Amino acid sequence: MNLQDMPSLAPSHIELPLPAIAPGEPFKEPAADGFILGGFTWRHASHDSARPIVIINAATSVRCRHYARFADYLHANGFDVITYDYRGIGESRPASMKGLRASWSDWGTLDFEAMLKRAQREFPGQPIDVVAHSFGGCAAGLGASGPVIRRLVTVGAQFAYWRDYAPAHRWRMLGKWHLVMPLLTMLYGYFPGKRLGWLEDTPAGVVRDWSTPTARYEKRPSGRDLHVKTFAAVKAQTLAISISDDPYGTIPAIERLLGYFSNAAKTHLRIEPQDIGEQQVGHFAFFRSAYQATLWPIALTWLQTGALAPDTPGQQVPRS
Repeated sequence: MNLQDMPSLAPSHIELPLPAIAPGEPFKEPAADGFILGGFTWRHASHDSARPIVIINAATSVRCRHYARFADYLHANGFDVITYDYRGIGESRPASMKGLRASWSDWGTLDFEAMLKRAQREFPGQPIDVVAHSFGGCAAGLGASGPVIRRLVTVGAQFAYWRDYAPAHRWRMLGKWHLVMPLLTMLYGYFPGKRLGWLEDTPAGVVRDWSTPTARYEKRPSGRDLHVKTFAAVKAQTLAISISDDPYGTIPAIERLLGYFSNAAKTHLRIEPQDIGEQQVGHFAFFRSAYQATLWPIALTWLQTGALAPDTPGQQVPRS
């Protein structure tokens, strides 16, 4: 199979250029199993127990550097910030991807949990908030220390159940992510996404989780031992932001994940691109600096107050 032919299966690539900004202070942090994770910290000079620390959870196989400008924005508005890469990605990539044991659940129960522990250790007494993109919203419910999260903002957060994909894109996405991606993973021992412009190279266990066609996360390969009570233990004030032209983050997809956070106070804000004077936004663009004046203040205000401003664009999705 010629990898160079594969992008023709997907008219719009999702290769994400790294922002032209110096990241924060680099760090290395071991997870509970000893795997060394890499990331960056935006830290104010003096400790303030009233200052929140924000952990940013990336989307599947998107490098944490993609969120550097947004992290810098939060830091400029009075937050300390941690960004990090899940095992196998970016700053946390080993010398060889073949044979790497890593799954979606590992990214949550081990990697995100390590960041919660780091936040408590490095920023003692400070409130802990989380901003989570795509699968990062699912990871936010998998950490054993989830009860410490004060406020949670998710963007397009879901766990890729194919029937929830937008109807206009569903069959192309099904072929790309649930047929071609696992096939290439079988051939190479990991998914060689970077060469295709389809995200970063991705561990085989993550591909198995993503491509399994089930509506329940605990029925994914790495979710079979999942105790959904880790999600239920999160009681954070939660804002789920979805964009109407995001083919992954449809209302059913967002609501499916929100259902796992059974004890959190939840608000689902649905935004049309036209609400902010745009023709399209999609799944990945929220964290680009082009939206600093229109979309970023929504997340910032929620992190600051736990509420939406009266002039917030979009409509709240009724809670069932």
